[in-house]
Amino acid sequence: MSMTYSTNTTAPVQQRAADTEILIAGGGPCGLMLANELGRRGIRCLLVDAKPGTAFNPQANATQARTMEHFRRLGFAHEIRSLGLPADHPTDIAYFTRYAGHELARIHLPTAAEAIEKIKSMTGSWSAAELPHRVSQKFVEAALRRHAEAWPTVDVRYGWRLEHFAETYGGIDACIRPTDGGPHAKVKARFLVGADGPRSVVRSELGIEWGGVTGIQRDFMGGKMFALYLRSPQFISALKHPKAWMYVAVNHERRAFMASVDGVAEYAFHAAVHPHENPEDWTEADARRIFAQTVGVEVPIDILSMGIWQAGHALVAKQFQRGRVFVAGDAAHLFTPTGGLGYNTAVEDAVNLGWKLAAVLREQAPAALLESYEAERRPLAERNTGYARSFADSVGLFTARPELEEDSARGAAERRAAAEHLDAHARLEFNIPGVTFGGRYDGSPVIVADGTAAPPDEPNRYVPTACPGGRPPHAWLEDGRSLFDLFGRDWTVLALGSEPPDTTPFEALAHMRGLELRIVRLPQPMLRDLFDAPLVLIRPDQIVAWRGSSAEQAQAVFDQATGHHLVPENHQ
Repeated sequence: MSMTYSTNTTAPVQQRAADTEILIAGGGPCGLMLANELGRRGIRCLLVDAKPGTAFNPQANATQARTMEHFRRLGFAHEIRSLGLPADHPTDIAYFTRYAGHELARIHLPTAAEAIEKIKSMTGSWSAAELPHRVSQKFVEAALRRHAEAWPTVDVRYGWRLEHFAETYGGIDACIRPTDGGPHAKVKARFLVGADGPRSVVRSELGIEWGGVTGIQRDFMGGKMFALYLRSPQFISALKHPKAWMYVAVNHERRAFMASVDGVAEYAFHAAVHPHENPEDWTEADARRIFAQTVGVEVPIDILSMGIWQAGHALVAKQFQRGRVFVAGDAAHLFTPTGGLGYNTAVEDAVNLGWKLAAVLREQAPAALLESYEAERRPLAERNTGYARSFADSVGLFTARPELEEDSARGAAERRAAAEHLDAHARLEFNIPGVTFGGRYDGSPVIVADGTAAPPDEPNRYVPTACPGGRPPHAWLEDGRSLFDLFGRDWTVLALGSEPPDTTPFEALAHMRGLELRIVRLPQPMLRDLFDAPLVLIRPDQIVAWRGSSAEQAQAVFDQATGHHLVPENHQ
Protein backbone atom coordinates (compact mmCIF):
# COMPACT_ATOMS: atom_id res chain seq x y z
CA MET A 1 0.00 0.00 0.00
CA SER A 2 1.47 3.36 -1.01
CA MET A 3 0.76 6.60 0.81
CA THR A 4 0.72 10.20 -0.37
CA TYR A 5 0.44 13.33 1.71
CA SER A 6 -1.13 16.63 0.65
CA THR A 7 1.16 19.65 0.63
CA ASN A 8 -1.40 22.40 0.06
CA THR A 9 -1.50 25.20 2.61
CA THR A 10 -4.87 24.20 4.05
CA ALA A 11 -3.79 20.65 4.95
CA PRO A 12 -2.31 19.73 8.35
CA VAL A 13 1.44 19.98 8.54
CA GLN A 14 3.18 16.64 8.21
CA GLN A 15 5.39 15.70 11.15
CA ARG A 16 8.06 13.10 11.67
CA ALA A 17 6.88 11.20 14.74
CA ALA A 18 9.72 8.76 15.21
CA ASP A 19 11.98 6.20 13.77
CA THR A 20 11.43 3.20 15.98
CA GLU A 21 12.06 -0.51 16.01
CA ILE A 22 8.54 -1.67 16.91
CA LEU A 23 5.29 0.20 16.30
CA ILE A 24 2.52 -1.14 18.55
CA ALA A 25 -1.08 -0.29 17.66
CA GLY A 26 -3.21 -0.70 20.77
CA GLY A 27 -2.74 0.20 24.41
CA GLY A 28 -4.73 -2.55 26.13
CA PRO A 29 -3.14 -5.35 28.17
CA CYS A 30 -1.50 -6.97 25.13
CA GLY A 31 0.09 -3.81 23.73
CA LEU A 32 1.21 -2.60 27.15
CA MET A 33 2.65 -5.99 28.10
CA LEU A 34 4.55 -6.07 24.80
CA ALA A 35 5.92 -2.59 25.48
CA ASN A 36 7.20 -3.83 28.85
CA GLU A 37 8.77 -6.96 27.34
CA LEU A 38 10.54 -4.83 24.71
CA GLY A 39 11.45 -1.96 27.03
CA ARG A 40 13.20 -4.17 29.54
CA ARG A 41 15.36 -5.49 26.68
CA GLY A 42 16.25 -2.02 25.45
CA ILE A 43 14.15 -2.19 22.27
CA ARG A 44 12.77 1.10 20.97
CA CYS A 45 9.02 0.99 20.54
CA LEU A 46 6.20 3.44 19.96
CA LEU A 47 2.72 2.53 21.25
CA VAL A 48 -0.33 4.40 19.95
CA ASP A 49 -3.95 4.08 21.06
CA ALA A 50 -6.91 6.19 19.97
CA LYS A 51 -8.37 6.32 23.48
CA PRO A 52 -7.38 9.23 25.74
CA GLY A 53 -5.93 6.80 28.29
CA THR A 54 -6.20 3.34 29.73
CA ALA A 55 -9.63 1.78 30.25
CA PHE A 56 -12.28 3.53 32.34
CA ASN A 57 -14.71 0.59 32.27
CA PRO A 58 -13.83 -2.54 34.28
CA GLN A 59 -13.82 -5.02 31.32
CA ALA A 60 -11.98 -8.25 32.24
CA ASN A 61 -12.00 -9.03 35.96
CA ALA A 62 -9.72 -12.06 36.48
CA THR A 63 -5.95 -12.35 36.20
CA GLN A 64 -5.05 -16.03 35.93
CA ALA A 65 -2.14 -17.57 37.81
CA ARG A 66 0.10 -17.91 34.75
CA THR A 67 -0.37 -14.22 33.98
CA MET A 68 0.51 -13.43 37.60
CA GLU A 69 3.68 -15.50 37.17
CA HIS A 70 4.61 -13.32 34.21
CA PHE A 71 3.94 -10.18 36.26
CA ARG A 72 6.20 -11.71 38.93
CA ARG A 73 8.88 -12.27 36.29
CA LEU A 74 8.65 -8.56 35.43
CA GLY A 75 8.86 -7.65 39.10
CA PHE A 76 5.42 -6.25 39.88
CA ALA A 77 3.09 -9.15 40.77
CA HIS A 78 2.94 -7.81 44.33
CA GLU A 79 1.76 -4.46 42.99
CA ILE A 80 -0.98 -6.05 40.87
CA ARG A 81 -2.14 -8.16 43.82
CA SER A 82 -2.55 -5.00 45.90
CA LEU A 83 -4.98 -3.53 43.35
CA GLY A 84 -8.73 -3.91 43.14
CA LEU A 85 -10.37 -5.58 46.12
CA PRO A 86 -9.19 -5.05 49.69
CA ALA A 87 -6.75 -7.77 50.78
CA ASP A 88 -9.37 -9.46 52.99
CA HIS A 89 -12.31 -9.21 50.57
CA PRO A 90 -13.86 -12.58 49.60
CA THR A 91 -13.17 -13.78 46.06
CA ASP A 92 -16.00 -16.32 46.04
CA ILE A 93 -18.20 -16.90 43.01
CA ALA A 94 -21.80 -17.21 44.19
CA TYR A 95 -25.00 -18.10 42.33
CA PHE A 96 -28.44 -16.80 43.31
CA THR A 97 -31.95 -16.86 41.99
CA ARG A 98 -31.73 -13.10 42.54
CA TYR A 99 -29.20 -11.29 44.66
CA ALA A 100 -31.79 -10.66 47.38
CA GLY A 101 -33.23 -14.16 46.92
CA HIS A 102 -32.03 -17.74 47.31
CA GLU A 103 -28.35 -18.66 47.17
CA LEU A 104 -27.90 -21.71 44.95
CA ALA A 105 -24.17 -22.46 44.93
CA ARG A 106 -20.83 -20.96 45.91
CA ILE A 107 -17.20 -21.73 45.30
CA HIS A 108 -14.86 -20.37 47.98
CA LEU A 109 -11.52 -19.00 46.81
CA PRO A 110 -8.65 -17.37 48.73
CA THR A 111 -8.57 -13.65 49.39
CA ALA A 112 -5.60 -11.68 48.09
CA ALA A 113 -3.95 -11.88 51.51
CA GLU A 114 -4.58 -15.62 51.81
CA ALA A 115 -3.27 -16.27 48.29
CA ILE A 116 0.20 -15.00 49.20
CA GLU A 117 0.50 -17.50 52.05
CA LYS A 118 -1.46 -20.46 50.71
CA ILE A 119 0.50 -20.74 47.47
CA LYS A 120 3.66 -21.67 49.39
CA SER A 121 2.15 -24.91 50.63
CA MET A 122 0.09 -25.93 47.59
CA THR A 123 1.17 -28.94 45.55
CA GLY A 124 0.02 -30.92 42.54
CA SER A 125 -2.12 -29.01 40.07
CA TRP A 126 -1.63 -25.74 41.97
CA SER A 127 2.13 -25.94 42.47
CA ALA A 128 2.91 -22.42 41.28
CA ALA A 129 4.68 -19.17 42.06
CA GLU A 130 1.36 -17.27 42.11
CA LEU A 131 -2.36 -17.88 42.50
CA PRO A 132 -4.98 -16.04 40.40
CA HIS A 133 -6.03 -12.54 41.39
CA ARG A 134 -9.47 -10.98 41.03
CA VAL A 135 -8.83 -7.46 39.78
CA SER A 136 -10.46 -5.26 37.17
CA GLN A 137 -8.56 -4.82 33.93
CA LYS A 138 -8.76 -1.05 34.36
CA PHE A 139 -6.37 -1.26 37.32
CA VAL A 140 -4.04 -3.70 35.55
CA GLU A 141 -3.81 -1.49 32.48
CA ALA A 142 -2.91 1.56 34.57
CA ALA A 143 -0.11 -0.39 36.28
CA LEU A 144 1.20 -1.79 33.00
CA ARG A 145 1.22 1.72 31.56
CA ARG A 146 3.21 3.11 34.49
CA HIS A 147 5.85 0.43 34.09
CA ALA A 148 5.97 0.72 30.29
CA GLU A 149 6.47 4.49 30.46
CA ALA A 150 9.36 4.03 32.90
CA TRP A 151 11.49 2.32 30.23
CA PRO A 152 13.62 4.90 28.40
CA THR A 153 13.16 3.20 25.02
CA VAL A 154 9.34 3.12 25.21
CA ASP A 155 7.16 5.96 23.85
CA VAL A 156 3.50 5.59 24.90
CA ARG A 157 1.00 7.86 23.13
CA TYR A 158 -2.66 7.62 24.00
CA GLY A 159 -4.88 9.91 21.95
CA TRP A 160 -3.12 8.85 18.73
CA ARG A 161 -4.51 6.44 16.16
CA LEU A 162 -2.86 4.41 13.43
CA GLU A 163 -4.36 5.50 10.10
CA HIS A 164 -2.37 3.66 7.45
CA PHE A 165 0.69 1.51 7.07
CA ALA A 166 2.64 -0.17 4.32
CA GLU A 167 5.43 -2.70 4.37
CA THR A 168 8.50 -1.53 2.50
CA TYR A 169 11.91 -3.04 1.95
CA GLY A 170 13.38 -3.43 5.40
CA GLY A 171 10.51 -2.02 7.42
CA ILE A 172 7.12 -0.39 7.89
CA ASP A 173 6.00 3.09 6.82
CA ALA A 174 3.01 4.23 8.89
CA CYS A 175 0.85 7.28 9.38
CA ILE A 176 -0.50 8.19 12.82
CA ARG A 177 -2.72 11.11 13.81
CA PRO A 178 -4.04 12.62 17.05
CA THR A 179 -7.56 11.36 17.71
CA ASP A 180 -8.86 14.88 18.26
CA GLY A 181 -7.45 16.10 14.92
CA GLY A 182 -4.26 17.94 14.19
CA PRO A 183 -1.27 17.14 12.00
CA HIS A 184 -0.58 13.57 11.08
CA ALA A 185 2.89 12.14 11.54
CA LYS A 186 5.00 9.59 9.71
CA VAL A 187 6.60 6.67 11.50
CA LYS A 188 9.25 4.32 10.22
CA ALA A 189 9.53 1.03 12.09
CA ARG A 190 11.15 -2.35 11.62
CA PHE A 191 7.98 -4.22 12.65
CA LEU A 192 4.32 -3.47 13.38
CA VAL A 193 2.19 -5.29 15.96
CA GLY A 194 -1.59 -4.86 15.78
CA ALA A 195 -2.89 -5.26 19.31
CA ASP A 196 -5.77 -2.97 18.42
CA GLY A 197 -8.78 -5.02 19.45
CA PRO A 198 -11.59 -6.92 17.72
CA ARG A 199 -12.13 -4.17 15.11
CA SER A 200 -8.41 -4.15 14.37
CA VAL A 201 -7.29 -1.69 11.71
CA VAL A 202 -4.16 -3.78 11.27
CA ARG A 203 -5.95 -7.07 10.69
CA SER A 204 -8.48 -5.34 8.41
CA GLU A 205 -5.82 -3.72 6.22
CA LEU A 206 -4.02 -7.04 5.92
CA GLY A 207 -7.27 -8.70 4.87
CA ILE A 208 -6.93 -11.47 7.46
CA GLU A 209 -10.25 -13.22 8.06
CA TRP A 210 -11.64 -14.78 11.23
CA GLY A 211 -11.88 -18.51 11.63
CA GLY A 212 -14.04 -20.28 14.19
CA VAL A 213 -17.66 -19.62 15.12
CA THR A 214 -19.70 -16.62 16.16
CA GLY A 215 -23.34 -15.80 16.75
CA ILE A 216 -23.79 -18.65 19.22
CA GLN A 217 -27.15 -18.19 20.96
CA ARG A 218 -27.74 -19.15 24.59
CA ASP A 219 -30.08 -18.00 27.35
CA PHE A 220 -26.97 -16.50 28.93
CA MET A 221 -23.50 -15.72 27.52
CA GLY A 222 -24.74 -15.98 23.95
CA GLY A 223 -26.22 -12.97 22.16
CA LYS A 224 -26.39 -9.35 23.24
CA MET A 225 -25.32 -8.42 26.76
CA PHE A 226 -26.11 -5.15 28.53
CA ALA A 227 -23.23 -3.73 30.57
CA LEU A 228 -23.38 -1.32 33.49
CA TYR A 229 -20.52 0.14 35.47
CA LEU A 230 -22.28 1.29 38.61
CA ARG A 231 -21.79 2.51 42.15
CA SER A 232 -24.16 1.26 44.86
CA PRO A 233 -23.08 1.42 48.51
CA GLN A 234 -26.55 0.10 49.38
CA PHE A 235 -26.22 -3.16 47.43
CA ILE A 236 -24.61 -5.12 50.28
CA SER A 237 -27.51 -4.28 52.61
CA ALA A 238 -29.90 -5.91 50.11
CA LEU A 239 -27.76 -9.05 49.92
CA LYS A 240 -29.02 -11.69 52.37
CA HIS A 241 -25.92 -13.84 52.10
CA PRO A 242 -22.15 -13.40 52.61
CA LYS A 243 -20.29 -11.14 50.23
CA ALA A 244 -18.61 -12.59 47.15
CA TRP A 245 -16.44 -11.32 44.32
CA MET A 246 -18.78 -12.44 41.53
CA TYR A 247 -22.55 -12.62 41.83
CA VAL A 248 -24.43 -14.66 39.22
CA ALA A 249 -28.22 -14.36 38.88
CA VAL A 250 -30.10 -17.40 37.59
CA ASN A 251 -33.83 -16.95 37.05
CA HIS A 252 -36.34 -17.14 34.21
CA GLU A 253 -36.73 -13.36 33.91
CA ARG A 254 -33.16 -12.06 33.67
CA ARG A 255 -29.80 -13.85 33.71
CA ALA A 256 -26.82 -11.74 34.77
CA PHE A 257 -23.47 -11.61 36.49
CA MET A 258 -21.79 -8.88 38.48
CA ALA A 259 -18.20 -8.50 39.69
CA SER A 260 -17.07 -6.29 42.52
CA VAL A 261 -14.61 -3.68 41.23
CA ASP A 262 -13.35 -1.98 44.39
CA GLY A 263 -14.78 -4.22 47.11
CA VAL A 264 -16.76 -1.30 48.50
CA ALA A 265 -19.40 0.13 46.19
CA GLU A 266 -18.41 -0.20 42.51
CA TYR A 267 -19.58 -3.12 40.36
CA ALA A 268 -19.35 -4.34 36.77
CA PHE A 269 -22.82 -5.66 35.91
CA HIS A 270 -23.71 -7.62 32.75
CA ALA A 271 -27.23 -8.82 31.92
CA ALA A 272 -28.51 -11.02 29.12
CA VAL A 273 -30.68 -9.26 26.55
CA HIS A 274 -33.70 -11.13 25.26
CA PRO A 275 -34.11 -11.50 21.47
CA HIS A 276 -37.19 -9.24 21.39
CA GLU A 277 -35.48 -6.40 23.30
CA ASN A 278 -33.66 -3.43 21.78
CA PRO A 279 -31.01 -2.30 24.29
CA GLU A 280 -29.75 0.40 21.94
CA ASP A 281 -32.81 2.42 22.99
CA TRP A 282 -32.49 1.77 26.72
CA THR A 283 -32.23 4.77 28.99
CA GLU A 284 -30.83 5.06 32.51
CA ALA A 285 -34.34 4.29 33.75
CA ASP A 286 -34.21 1.01 31.82
CA ALA A 287 -30.79 0.29 33.30
CA ARG A 288 -32.19 0.70 36.81
CA ARG A 289 -35.12 -1.54 35.89
CA ILE A 290 -32.82 -4.29 34.60
CA PHE A 291 -30.65 -4.09 37.70
CA ALA A 292 -33.69 -4.25 40.00
CA GLN A 293 -34.92 -7.35 38.15
CA THR A 294 -31.65 -9.07 38.98
CA VAL A 295 -31.42 -7.97 42.60
CA GLY A 296 -35.10 -8.69 43.27
CA VAL A 297 -35.65 -5.38 45.07
CA GLU A 298 -35.11 -1.71 44.23
CA VAL A 299 -31.57 -0.61 45.10
CA PRO A 300 -30.29 2.92 44.43
CA ILE A 301 -27.43 3.03 41.93
CA ASP A 302 -25.25 5.67 40.32
CA ILE A 303 -24.58 4.79 36.69
CA LEU A 304 -20.95 5.41 35.74
CA SER A 305 -21.27 4.02 32.20
CA MET A 306 -23.52 1.73 30.17
CA GLY A 307 -23.11 -0.14 26.91
CA ILE A 308 -23.77 -3.27 24.88
CA TRP A 309 -21.52 -6.12 23.85
CA GLN A 310 -21.92 -9.40 22.02
CA ALA A 311 -21.38 -12.81 23.59
CA GLY A 312 -21.16 -16.02 21.60
CA HIS A 313 -17.75 -15.62 19.95
CA ALA A 314 -15.07 -18.29 19.55
CA LEU A 315 -12.98 -16.68 16.81
CA VAL A 316 -9.32 -16.96 15.87
CA ALA A 317 -7.63 -15.07 13.03
CA LYS A 318 -6.57 -17.31 10.17
CA GLN A 319 -3.13 -15.74 10.21
CA PHE A 320 -1.14 -14.08 13.00
CA GLN A 321 1.64 -12.74 10.77
CA ARG A 322 1.99 -11.21 7.33
CA GLY A 323 5.58 -10.23 6.60
CA ARG A 324 6.74 -7.68 9.16
CA VAL A 325 3.24 -7.25 10.62
CA PHE A 326 1.73 -9.28 13.46
CA VAL A 327 -1.67 -9.38 15.17
CA ALA A 328 -2.11 -10.20 18.84
CA GLY A 329 -4.66 -10.05 21.63
CA ASP A 330 -8.27 -9.35 20.66
CA ALA A 331 -7.09 -8.52 17.15
CA ALA A 332 -6.09 -12.19 16.83
CA HIS A 333 -8.73 -13.99 18.90
CA LEU A 334 -12.15 -13.14 20.28
CA PHE A 335 -13.72 -14.93 23.24
CA THR A 336 -16.94 -15.12 25.14
CA PRO A 337 -15.41 -14.12 28.50
CA THR A 338 -16.21 -17.27 30.48
CA GLY A 339 -13.07 -18.39 32.28
CA GLY A 340 -11.51 -14.96 31.84
CA LEU A 341 -9.33 -16.32 29.04
CA GLY A 342 -9.34 -13.46 26.52
CA TYR A 343 -7.19 -10.99 28.44
CA ASN A 344 -4.90 -13.70 29.79
CA THR A 345 -4.35 -15.21 26.34
CA ALA A 346 -3.54 -11.71 25.07
CA VAL A 347 -0.86 -11.23 27.72
CA GLU A 348 0.82 -14.49 26.73
CA ASP A 349 0.78 -13.43 23.07
CA ALA A 350 2.88 -10.43 24.08
CA VAL A 351 5.20 -12.54 26.22
CA ASN A 352 5.79 -14.96 23.33
CA LEU A 353 6.32 -12.31 20.67
CA GLY A 354 8.34 -9.86 22.76
CA TRP A 355 11.51 -11.91 23.28
CA LYS A 356 11.48 -13.12 19.69
CA LEU A 357 11.31 -9.60 18.25
CA ALA A 358 14.11 -8.51 20.56
CA ALA A 359 16.29 -11.48 19.58
CA VAL A 360 15.85 -10.75 15.87
CA LEU A 361 16.49 -7.02 16.26
CA ARG A 362 19.65 -7.69 18.29
CA GLU A 363 20.79 -10.16 15.61
CA GLN A 364 20.80 -13.00 18.11
CA ALA A 365 18.34 -14.94 15.94
CA PRO A 366 17.27 -14.92 12.29
CA ALA A 367 13.99 -13.39 11.17
CA ALA A 368 12.73 -16.96 10.67
CA LEU A 369 12.34 -17.21 14.46
CA LEU A 370 9.32 -14.90 14.17
CA GLU A 371 7.47 -17.54 12.17
CA SER A 372 7.22 -19.56 15.37
CA TYR A 373 4.91 -16.90 16.89
CA GLU A 374 1.94 -18.03 14.81
CA ALA A 375 2.99 -21.67 14.99
CA GLU A 376 2.85 -21.50 18.79
CA ARG A 377 0.15 -18.97 19.61
CA ARG A 378 -2.54 -19.77 17.04
CA PRO A 379 -3.10 -23.36 18.28
CA LEU A 380 -3.20 -21.99 21.84
CA ALA A 381 -5.84 -19.45 20.85
CA GLU A 382 -7.94 -22.20 19.27
CA ARG A 383 -7.54 -24.31 22.42
CA ASN A 384 -8.48 -21.45 24.74
CA THR A 385 -11.47 -20.22 22.72
CA GLY A 386 -12.68 -23.81 22.75
CA TYR A 387 -12.43 -24.00 26.53
CA ALA A 388 -14.22 -20.66 26.93
CA ARG A 389 -17.00 -21.89 24.63
CA SER A 390 -17.46 -25.06 26.68
CA PHE A 391 -17.67 -23.01 29.90
CA ALA A 392 -20.26 -20.73 28.28
CA ASP A 393 -22.29 -23.75 27.17
CA SER A 394 -22.20 -25.18 30.68
CA VAL A 395 -23.72 -22.08 32.30
CA GLY A 396 -25.57 -20.52 29.37
CA LEU A 397 -27.53 -23.54 28.18
CA PHE A 398 -28.85 -24.26 31.67
CA THR A 399 -32.59 -23.50 31.70
CA ALA A 400 -33.91 -21.54 34.66
CA ARG A 401 -37.60 -22.37 35.01
CA PRO A 402 -40.13 -20.14 36.82
CA GLU A 403 -40.61 -22.66 39.63
CA LEU A 404 -36.96 -22.14 40.66
CA GLU A 405 -38.17 -19.20 42.76
CA GLU A 406 -41.29 -20.77 44.21
CA ASP A 407 -41.57 -21.06 48.01
CA SER A 408 -42.87 -24.60 47.70
CA ALA A 409 -41.68 -28.18 47.74
CA ARG A 410 -41.48 -28.05 43.94
CA GLY A 411 -39.39 -24.87 44.16
CA ALA A 412 -37.07 -26.42 46.74
CA ALA A 413 -36.54 -29.46 44.52
CA GLU A 414 -35.83 -27.23 41.53
CA ARG A 415 -33.27 -25.26 43.53
CA ARG A 416 -31.53 -28.45 44.65
CA ALA A 417 -31.19 -29.55 41.03
CA ALA A 418 -29.95 -26.10 40.01
CA ALA A 419 -27.50 -26.07 42.90
CA GLU A 420 -26.03 -29.40 41.82
CA HIS A 421 -25.53 -28.18 38.25
CA LEU A 422 -24.15 -24.78 39.22
CA ASP A 423 -21.80 -26.21 41.84
CA ALA A 424 -20.30 -28.49 39.20
CA HIS A 425 -20.17 -25.63 36.72
CA ALA A 426 -18.40 -23.30 39.15
CA ARG A 427 -15.63 -25.85 39.59
CA LEU A 428 -15.46 -26.38 35.83
CA GLU A 429 -15.03 -22.66 35.05
CA PHE A 430 -13.21 -21.27 38.05
CA ASN A 431 -10.84 -24.05 39.15
CA ILE A 432 -8.85 -24.36 35.95
CA PRO A 433 -5.17 -25.11 36.62
CA GLY A 434 -5.09 -27.27 33.51
CA VAL A 435 -6.17 -24.38 31.29
CA THR A 436 -3.90 -21.95 33.13
CA PHE A 437 -0.69 -23.97 33.24
CA GLY A 438 -1.24 -26.68 30.63
CA GLY A 439 -0.95 -24.66 27.43
CA ARG A 440 1.81 -26.15 25.31
CA TYR A 441 3.79 -25.55 22.13
CA ASP A 442 4.08 -29.15 21.00
CA GLY A 443 5.02 -29.31 17.34
CA SER A 444 6.63 -25.88 17.38
CA PRO A 445 9.65 -25.64 15.07
CA VAL A 446 11.69 -24.04 17.88
CA ILE A 447 10.98 -26.64 20.58
CA VAL A 448 13.48 -29.52 20.79
CA ALA A 449 11.25 -32.52 21.39
CA ASP A 450 12.66 -35.45 23.34
CA GLY A 451 10.20 -38.13 22.31
CA THR A 452 8.13 -37.97 25.49
CA ALA A 453 4.45 -37.11 25.57
CA ALA A 454 2.86 -34.57 27.87
CA PRO A 455 0.00 -35.59 30.18
CA PRO A 456 -3.54 -35.16 28.80
CA ASP A 457 -4.83 -31.59 28.43
CA GLU A 458 -7.64 -31.31 30.99
CA PRO A 459 -9.19 -28.02 32.14
CA ASN A 460 -9.44 -28.79 35.86
CA ARG A 461 -6.32 -30.88 36.37
CA TYR A 462 -2.69 -30.06 35.66
CA VAL A 463 0.13 -32.57 35.94
CA PRO A 464 3.51 -30.80 36.21
CA THR A 465 5.88 -31.90 33.47
CA ALA A 466 9.19 -30.78 32.01
CA CYS A 467 8.35 -32.31 28.64
CA PRO A 468 9.74 -29.69 26.21
CA GLY A 469 7.16 -27.19 24.97
CA GLY A 470 5.39 -26.29 28.20
CA ARG A 471 5.70 -24.36 31.41
CA PRO A 472 8.43 -25.73 33.69
CA PRO A 473 7.34 -27.57 36.83
CA HIS A 474 7.37 -25.24 39.81
CA ALA A 475 8.91 -25.78 43.24
CA TRP A 476 9.52 -23.74 46.38
CA LEU A 477 13.11 -23.93 47.59
CA GLU A 478 14.26 -24.42 51.17
CA ASP A 479 15.06 -20.72 51.55
CA GLY A 480 11.51 -19.75 50.61
CA ARG A 481 12.26 -18.63 47.07
CA SER A 482 10.31 -19.75 44.04
CA LEU A 483 12.33 -21.76 41.52
CA PHE A 484 11.04 -19.39 38.86
CA ASP A 485 12.69 -16.46 40.66
CA LEU A 486 16.09 -17.98 39.85
CA PHE A 487 15.51 -17.94 36.09
CA GLY A 488 17.41 -15.32 34.10
CA ARG A 489 15.80 -12.47 32.17
CA ASP A 490 16.40 -14.36 28.94
CA TRP A 491 17.89 -17.86 28.70
CA THR A 492 18.43 -20.20 31.64
CA VAL A 493 20.14 -23.57 31.92
CA LEU A 494 19.17 -25.62 34.96
CA ALA A 495 21.98 -27.95 36.07
CA LEU A 496 20.27 -30.36 38.44
CA GLY A 497 21.48 -33.02 40.85
CA SER A 498 24.59 -33.53 42.92
CA GLU A 499 26.84 -34.08 39.90
CA PRO A 500 25.25 -32.37 36.87
CA PRO A 501 26.87 -32.53 33.43
CA ASP A 502 29.27 -29.81 32.29
CA THR A 503 27.45 -26.69 31.05
CA THR A 504 30.50 -25.07 29.40
CA PRO A 505 29.28 -25.68 25.81
CA PHE A 506 26.09 -23.69 26.50
CA GLU A 507 28.01 -20.91 28.19
CA ALA A 508 30.58 -20.61 25.39
CA LEU A 509 27.93 -20.59 22.68
CA ALA A 510 25.81 -17.98 24.49
CA HIS A 511 28.88 -15.75 24.88
CA MET A 512 29.76 -16.10 21.21
CA ARG A 513 26.21 -15.23 20.10
CA GLY A 514 25.63 -12.42 22.57
CA LEU A 515 22.85 -14.27 24.37
CA GLU A 516 22.17 -13.53 28.02
CA LEU A 517 22.37 -16.91 29.76
CA ARG A 518 22.13 -17.77 33.44
CA ILE A 519 23.32 -21.12 34.79
CA VAL A 520 21.31 -22.22 37.82
CA ARG A 521 22.88 -25.11 39.73
CA LEU A 522 20.58 -26.93 42.15
CA PRO A 523 21.74 -30.17 43.80
CA GLN A 524 18.40 -31.24 45.32
CA PRO A 525 17.43 -34.75 44.10
CA MET A 526 13.78 -33.67 44.21
CA LEU A 527 14.38 -31.13 41.43
CA ARG A 528 16.35 -33.60 39.34
CA ASP A 529 13.40 -35.99 39.62
CA LEU A 530 10.85 -33.25 38.94
CA PHE A 531 12.47 -32.33 35.62
CA ASP A 532 13.45 -35.94 34.78
CA ALA A 533 16.79 -34.72 33.36
CA PRO A 534 19.98 -33.14 34.69
CA LEU A 535 20.05 -30.30 32.12
CA VAL A 536 17.10 -28.13 31.09
CA LEU A 537 17.07 -25.09 28.79
CA ILE A 538 14.41 -22.52 29.74
CA ARG A 539 13.40 -19.88 27.20
CA PRO A 540 12.95 -16.18 27.98
CA ASP A 541 9.17 -16.73 28.23
CA GLN A 542 9.75 -19.46 30.83
CA ILE A 543 8.97 -22.37 28.52
CA VAL A 544 11.06 -25.56 28.47
CA ALA A 545 12.92 -25.50 25.15
CA TRP A 546 15.00 -28.66 25.69
CA ARG A 547 16.10 -31.13 28.32
CA GLY A 548 18.80 -33.75 28.22
CA SER A 549 21.69 -35.50 29.89
CA SER A 550 24.62 -33.84 28.10
CA ALA A 551 25.58 -30.41 26.70
CA GLU A 552 27.42 -31.94 23.75
CA GLN A 553 24.65 -30.88 21.37
CA ALA A 554 24.47 -27.32 22.70
CA GLN A 555 24.89 -25.74 19.26
CA ALA A 556 22.17 -27.84 17.66
CA VAL A 557 19.88 -27.13 20.62
CA PHE A 558 20.40 -23.37 20.48
CA ASP A 559 20.17 -23.39 16.66
CA GLN A 560 16.71 -24.92 16.87
CA ALA A 561 15.51 -22.92 19.89
CA THR A 562 16.45 -19.63 18.18
CA GLY A 563 15.27 -20.55 14.68
CA HIS A 564 18.66 -20.81 12.98
CA HIS A 565 17.75 -24.21 11.62
CA LEU A 566 14.82 -22.63 9.74
CA VAL A 567 17.18 -20.63 7.50
CA PRO A 568 18.42 -22.40 4.35
CA GLU A 569 22.17 -23.01 4.46
CA ASN A 570 22.84 -20.75 1.47
CA HIS A 571 21.17 -17.86 3.34
CA GLN A 572 23.15 -18.26 6.55
